[in-house]
Amino acid sequence: MSVRPGAPAPLFEKRSDDGRVIRLADLRGRWVVMFFYPRAHSAGCSIEAQRFEAALPEFERLGAVVIGVSTDTEARQARFRDTCSLSYPLLPDSDRSVCRAYGVLGPLGGLLNMAARETVLIDPNGVVAARWRNPNPAAHVPAVLRALEGHPGDVPQAIPGT
Repeated sequence: MSVRPGAPAPLFEKRSDDGRVIRLADLRGRWVVMFFYPRAHSAGCSIEAQRFEAALPEFERLGAVVIGVSTDTEARQARFRDTCSLSYPLLPDSDRSVCRAYGVLGPLGGLLNMAARETVLIDPNGVVAARWRNPNPAAHVPAVLRALEGHPGDVPQAIPGT
């Protein structure tokens, strides 16, 4: 079951690829951008991760934290961070607990055990503000930034099929 805009964001506690413990509850008071991606090192995921990295100063200016999540292992996530020169946390979700909680285990070519490509925007109160399903990895970062800047026309209000 996927999390809809207006619903409380499921809490989680996970160790990131660099060993930091990330707790959603500790991020209250800040916007959180969680982007889920199917596979580290794939072309689309690399493009998406690098676009978030390039826009990181703008996200930080708007008071947002960016977190990448996939079902890859900690070692694979760490290699992905190094290869793409990423500075934000990547959460290895090999037990799929975060992906299940957010309803993003996808059918990606029939592979139900991988994260689908989705981005979830969580407001400072811990409520899902927006969700983008299957966004274009090369083009959706500006839409997330516009949503943070308060342009409601750019915020998905309802997600078909959820």
